[in-house]
Order: sequence, then structure tokens, then C-alpha cells
Amino acid sequence: MTESFPRQQARTRGFRLGVPRAFHVSPGGDRITFLRSNAGDDPVTCLWELDARAGAERLVADPRGLGADEENLPPEERARRERVRETAAGIVAYATDRDARLAVFALSGQVYAVPLGSAAATGAAAAGDAVTARLIPAKVPALDPRPNPAGTAVAYVHDGALRVVDLATGQDTVVAAEEGVTFGLAEFVAAEEMDRARGYWWSPDGSEILVARVDESPVPRWHIADPANPDKAPVEVAYPAAGTANADVSLLIATLPVAAPAGTVHIADSPVAVIQPSGARLAEVAGWDRAAFPYLVNAVWDEDLLMVVQTRDQKTMRVINAVTGEVLREDTDQDWTDVIEGVPAQLPGGQIVWTGIADGTRGLIVATAAELATASPLTPAGLQVRAVLGTDGGDVLFSGSTEATEVGIWRYGPDGLSAVATEPGVHAATAAAGTTVLASRTLGDSQLSVRIVRNGAAVGAVASLALKPNLPGPEPQFLEAGPTGIRTAVLFPSGHRPGTKLPVLMDPYGGPGAQRVLKTASAYLTSQWFAEQGFAVVVADGRGTPGRGPAWDRTIAGDFATGILEDQVTALQAAAEKFTDLDLTRVGIRGWSFGGYLSALAVLRRPDVFHAGVAGAPPTDWRLYDTHYTERYLGDPAANAAAYQVSSLLDDPQRAVLTVIRPLLIIHGLADDNVFVAHSLRLSSALLAAGYPHSVLPLSGITHMTSQEAVAENMLLLQVDFLKQALSAPAPLG
Repeated sequence: MTESFPRQQARTRGFRLGVPRAFHVSPGGDRITFLRSNAGDDPVTCLWELDARAGAERLVADPRGLGADEENLPPEERARRERVRETAAGIVAYATDRDARLAVFALSGQVYAVPLGSAAATGAAAAGDAVTARLIPAKVPALDPRPNPAGTAVAYVHDGALRVVDLATGQDTVVAAEEGVTFGLAEFVAAEEMDRARGYWWSPDGSEILVARVDESPVPRWHIADPANPDKAPVEVAYPAAGTANADVSLLIATLPVAAPAGTVHIADSPVAVIQPSGARLAEVAGWDRAAFPYLVNAVWDEDLLMVVQTRDQKTMRVINAVTGEVLREDTDQDWTDVIEGVPAQLPGGQIVWTGIADGTRGLIVATAAELATASPLTPAGLQVRAVLGTDGGDVLFSGSTEATEVGIWRYGPDGLSAVATEPGVHAATAAAGTTVLASRTLGDSQLSVRIVRNGAAVGAVASLALKPNLPGPEPQFLEAGPTGIRTAVLFPSGHRPGTKLPVLMDPYGGPGAQRVLKTASAYLTSQWFAEQGFAVVVADGRGTPGRGPAWDRTIAGDFATGILEDQVTALQAAAEKFTDLDLTRVGIRGWSFGGYLSALAVLRRPDVFHAGVAGAPPTDWRLYDTHYTERYLGDPAANAAAYQVSSLLDDPQRAVLTVIRPLLIIHGLADDNVFVAHSLRLSSALLAAGYPHSVLPLSGITHMTSQEAVAENMLLLQVDFLKQALSAPAPLG
């Protein structure tokens, strides 16, 4: 019997298992390391290495041979995986030394090191054999291990302290430790909202480490209880809700001793009293006005030590040389400055890679430190830079869009701008020494294609072992809705005959930071499955969604509700005008996270258009969501209460009950530490007080990711049943 799509999707973690990822090209361009499980239904991720010239793959490390216990992960590691939305098991992250001769990774709180390249080949009994990884004598549990550039030592975090293990002697010493604070880890908003998942950086020569000191004592404490297990104490978490205190973050440079005398004790030079039994000397970085710029956005230590900081209101961002204290550039914006992945970066010779806005376009900047303050973008208007992916010699590799539904790859260097991959689809890449790993998804195939390119020619590939969905291939039909050209995709059942009216399901995310309308088949698998259940599915990316430039992003400033909901209505009406089989008397809407908020918003504020809604993990009151995300768009709730009022769902039930009541299913994981279940419970209480019938599905032990197989499978089935019943007949208007 063919496995159902919901079961298959759940078992394959959304068809991500078996997909190669986390590529790293060696400095010589001859070897590529990456992560991949052994099959499309195997959740245990292994570390692999590929000879870029011969094309031969070698298994470097398989967790199953190392006794990893995924059932007993340290709580800190579970939290880290939640922040990066990691659903697989095994080796889910790794780091290499400068020459990619050594890889280190954590498994069940223990640190392992394994040789790469020729060093690994001499240790293998035969081609294809995995070299046994070496267990490093680190304290358990260990977090975020990273080798020094020479591959002779490994730094890691244990019990809030940053430590270093000498690989030759096994000596484990403390670099930075202090009661009640953590060193070397990213705070919540950095990991969740800034895409900064790390908190320390080795210097190029390995003699120093830049270390983030994080004091969470000012942050409010929230509690996550497990009602299904009342014998368990609630889990306490530090959660910086909008308008409340953030963690106090500072940066220290730790100078490591050549050989610390046994038993010596040093006191840090910084104002923070930190006891250093290892003899490491600590000093605060220069030039950071932490009172005015409390957010540490990013840091990079290459030819220079650069840091990026941001004001609390996010309207000003600085690039600082953390050694000299010089402010190299300051960007300002009346709404907010954007956090762009991969910057700053540096080229050989010291030029700094940054981005800036000109002619309505976010473009690439490459300039010396002296020129950076006034430098303008070098890329043409209309090419929106999305992320800097890395450098390759004197070239900068970056992703960008000339059309919002497509993400291409470009190079910029001494020879100017050149396209690497611009065919319709979504592409990602990494490169070194002229070898480029190009990962592509297109409309023609739901599978990821990974090519190895040298001098513009494909010389090899990395196989994806992902399972093919038991589903007809999605064939989305695209349109640009309304005067603003809202990117919209419409999907029909594979056997649909024109002339047959179908109920409509809107399937948005709809908010900033994520797109749903992309020219890749894999983006529409779940939507196509819903279409196969008898719906015409409409997916629309309204104002504020990525890919269309800074002005489009900022159209939602101060209001998450009005314009965003209006764009969904516009897209629906445009789709119905183009495809007359859409039955506008039977329109449902479903979504998760911001999409869940949008779904509840739709049935409460526009019951004349939307006749049923499924709201998954919806942030219903933005005062309960985190500082960096929420304040970027809505400002300080104390100073801009009106923005929070218009964007809140909690006042809507009184208004809605006076018009039309629509079926609403609210789903929420009780263990969610991103969008707390309080959001849904408060909405349910408000609905109940207004006499508004609704359903609530609590998910015991489930976080924001809902990665458990049975839950992921049955949530789809329950949503279909709910929507079919709610839309079984044309909805009355009142």
C-alpha cells in the first residue's frame, strides 16, 4: 500500500532527511564536507567528505557508531536546535579548522574530533570506511565546539563557561567563567531573530578569542508547564517580551596564555570581575557604546576584528573595528535597519563587504575601512541583495533577486558582476579556490540538485537521498494581484476538470521574514496535498514579505493587521477573477505562526470573505512576543500603544460577535518557547467571553516545530476534516 502523504511528510521531517546540507569547501577547493543522513527516512545525520575532483564520497562520521543518545540531549542543545529549527538527529552541526583538516562536533553533550582530507584517508582501512572519531576529554554537557584555526585546540561552552581543550595534552582550561552569566553562547533574540547562533570567535592566529558575555538576570522569567504531567515542575525560561528588558550583552577579548602556570589565578582587566583559573587575560572591546547600541548583531574576525551593533529601536546600526574602537560606518532608517546574513565580511587585503540602500534597492558594498562610511552600492538597481554567502579570493558570492519569486546567485569581484545561477528557482551556494557548490530547487523537480562547478563548468554532484513525495507534482499557476502586484500562486487538484466549482483554501504565511510564493516545486507540497483533498489552494505573499526591496518591507511599519489582511483579500479576488472555478462562498484559511495569526485575523475581521480558519501557534497579542522582532515593526509598546492595539486579536471577538461567526480551530503546542501557548489561551478566553464558538487543540509536549511524527501527520488530517465540514456548503453572510 502506498504510504499517505501526511505520514510520509511527517516521517521524512518534511522531506528534509537525506538532503545534503551545511557544505564547506576546503581552502584548496579540492574537498567538500557536508551533512546528510543515509536515506530519506533516516533521521540520523552523518558527516561526509567528497573529493571535488574525483567525485568520490567518504563517510567521515556516523553517530550510530559513537553511542549517541538522542533521547537525552542537554536542555541547552534542545533549545539551540529549536532556535535554528533543527528537526534531525545525529551530527546536526560541525566546525572545521582553517585548512579543513579537522572537524569537530557535539553528540549528546560530548565532543568528538575527526580528521579530514589526507589525514583521514591514511586512517581508513578501505575506501568508503569511516574513520573513528576521537572523543575529546571535554566537560559534559558541551555546547558549540569549534577548533582553533590551527586545529590544535577546541573551544566549547559548559555550564555557562567558555573552555578550551588542548588536543595534544587533553588539558581543559577555563577561558571565561562567572557565576550567573554565560560566556560564548548567543542570547535568545540573537539566535531567534538575528540569525546569530554563536557567541565566540577565534582570532586568525588562535591566540585570542572574542567572547560574548550574556547576563540574563534583567530578563523576565516565564514558565512552561506540562499539564499532561502535573508531577513535573514548570520549566523557567528567560523571555524578553516586547517592551521588557533584554539580556545584557558585552564583548571581551580573551588572550590565551602560552602555558598557564598550574594554580595561578588572574582577575580580568574588564570592569566585570571574572576569575580566570586558566590565566587567560580578558579585556572589553573598544568603541561599543552599549547603552545606546545594546544589540550585538554580528562579529567577524578575519584581517580585522569587526562587530555590528544596533540601537534598541533598530533605526541605527554601526560597523565598528573592535580593536581600535573606530566606527567605520553608521546606517540609519526612519523605520528600521535590516540584519543581512553574511555581513560584514572581508576580502584579502582588508576590503569590507557590506550592503546599503540606493534607488530603492539593497545593493552590495565593497570598500576599504577608510571608504566604508560613504561607500555606495556597486550592484545595479533592481537586483536586491538578500545575503552574502562568502568570499572566494577577491570575489564576493551573494544571493539576490530581480524577481521576488526567484533567488539567484551572483559573484562580484575585480572583473565586475557575473551571474552564477539565475534560472527560475531558488539557489544557494558556497565557494573556495574556484570551486563552487551550487544547490538548486526549481519548479521541475521537488528534489534538491547539488552541482560542483569549476571555471563555470559542472564537474560533479552531491546526491540527495530524499524520498520523492507520494503526490502529483505541484503545478502552481502564478499571477500578480492588484495594483501592487502581490505574488500569488494557485493550485488545483491534479484531476480537476474546468467548470467544476471548488472551495478555496488560502494557505499563507503572510508576514515579514518568510516567503511562500517561490518558483520551486518543494514549496508547494503541502498545499498540493490540500488541493488533492478537493480545494483550490491560493498562496499569496503580501506586503512586508521578502524579496521586493526595502520600501515594500516597510509598508507594514506600525500595523501587522490592516494592510497584510487586505492583501490576502486582494489576492483571493484576483485569483477568482482569473480562475472562475474558485467558489468565493466557501473560503477557508490556514496557517502556522504568523500565518496562524493571519488566519484568525481573517475570520474575525473579514467574515464576509473568510468562512473558516485554522490558526496554528498564532501570536495573538504582540506584547507577548519577543523584543527584537516585535519592536522592529511595531515600536515600543509604551510609546506606540496604538500599533499594538490595531495588531492585536484579543479585542476582535466583541466586534466579530456583532456581525458573523465563523468556525475557528486554534492549535498550539504547550511546550512552545517561541510563541507561548498564552497567546492562544488568551484568545480563547476572549472568544468565550464574547460568546464566540471555537475549537482549541492543545498539543502536549509539542514546541513551535511540531516535529513529532504522529502529531505532524494527524494535524494535517484533522485540519482537512475541520475545513471540509466547515465549508461543506456555501456560507451564509449573516
